[in-house]
Amino acid sequence: MSNTILIDGMIYSGSILMVYNIIQYYKFIVYTRQRGVNEQDVFFLWTPFFLLVLFLVGYIGIAMFGNPDYLVAGILLGGSIFVFLILRIIRQIAEKIAQNEELKSALHTAEKANAAKTTFLSNMSHDIRTPLNAILGYTHLSKKEDITLGEMKENMKRIEHSGYHLLALINDVLEMSRIESGKMELLETKTDLMKVMKETKDLFANQMGQKNIRFEVTTEIQEKLVYCDRNRIDRILLNLISNAFKFTPEGGEVNVLLKQTGKKDDTASYDLLVRDNGIGMNSAFVEHLFTPFERERTSTVSRIQGTGLGLSITKSIVSLMGGSIDVHTEEGHGTEFLVHLTFRLYENQNEEIKEDTDATIYDFTGTKILLVEDIAVNREIASAILMHLGMAVETAENGLQAVEKLKQSAAGEYQAVLMDIQMPVMDGYEAARAIRALDDPVVKRIPILALTANAFAEDRQKAFEAGMNGHVSKPINPDELADSLACVLEEDN
Repeated sequence: MSNTILIDGMIYSGSILMVYNIIQYYKFIVYTRQRGVNEQDVFFLWTPFFLLVLFLVGYIGIAMFGNPDYLVAGILLGGSIFVFLILRIIRQIAEKIAQNEELKSALHTAEKANAAKTTFLSNMSHDIRTPLNAILGYTHLSKKEDITLGEMKENMKRIEHSGYHLLALINDVLEMSRIESGKMELLETKTDLMKVMKETKDLFANQMGQKNIRFEVTTEIQEKLVYCDRNRIDRILLNLISNAFKFTPEGGEVNVLLKQTGKKDDTASYDLLVRDNGIGMNSAFVEHLFTPFERERTSTVSRIQGTGLGLSITKSIVSLMGGSIDVHTEEGHGTEFLVHLTFRLYENQNEEIKEDTDATIYDFTGTKILLVEDIAVNREIASAILMHLGMAVETAENGLQAVEKLKQSAAGEYQAVLMDIQMPVMDGYEAARAIRALDDPVVKRIPILALTANAFAEDRQKAFEAGMNGHVSKPINPDELADSLACVLEEDN
């Protein structure tokens, strides 16, 4: 009796282990399918599965209807153990192979990223050195003793142009970084599309004329007032038209068209078309056109400045706006970009949006500013600009010095504080919060204007959260600085 129980136990134990083996083998089949194994190979994997099921049926049949002895029971139990061990070995080998494939894939991705970084750094090295060469070169020429005033002014214009070009390159890199980190956001304001297109035409007309390019900007719209991010729209136009300008030879043609394609409820759809008859692109490169840092490798293109970020940024902005962008191009016959966007309409289409006018002339006589800046050259530049505006300037090299000077100042001695953000000892945010926490009711209310290279929307928000009244980004635009100071001084009064 005890022999029979032992034999049955061995057989049933083998059966249970075989059930476990079947379940594990099924999971292995699922695992291989998830790893991308083709259907033909998966079909062959099912054959052992059905054999294992038949073995299980045989185990149960022998246990229920057979007359097994120790030898048969041992073979059945041993067979289940053998299958169990084999399955474990196969699974471990498969996982090792998968890990190796993942490592190879990761290595390939890292190599591609490294190659892209190398290409990007090479492009940036070239593109940054080009305006730097102009800045340093014209600075050197301006030091000559026999230079005339006219030549000096012309050199200053070229230096300024090169400086703005360098700033645009830096902005491209920062913008791409924000896009990749998901930090780019839209700031919608009331916008007149007709004025956007007019200002775009004015912006490019001069350089198009210098290159003898026929330049036309046309609008075919019924609703001109919309809610959109004006700066992003300008960026789309700037990137697309700049590309058309760069890749269109002298005597060529660039056409820009903004056309309203529909209206539904409180929204309207628009197509923006930018077409040129320049060098065009080959079909192979078009597939990578919107990939960051990609530039077509031809003898013509390689001589043209660019980081390969403009179109990638453009596509990201268009996507963020819920639109689409398409390109039609033929090598040697030009390129056409078509952007489709939908905007919310402004309620009163007959309202006039106030146009920007020439820089306002302010009288800052008698205004004393506390300038907080840790870098000497920045203090010197900002002080010169402020004094040129008629202000008296006192400086501090960090936030703590600024707080101490305000504590010791007489009520109303300073009319405003210009505060850098990234400083040693105490940064601008900490200093602003410390000023707002002072006991003197007059000093604690002093207008504080952030004057910083932290130029993004979240930086502005941080400045306001710290208690500041405004934000001006570096490099300093004197007109913008004057406008901002006038605004916060007026609010204080």
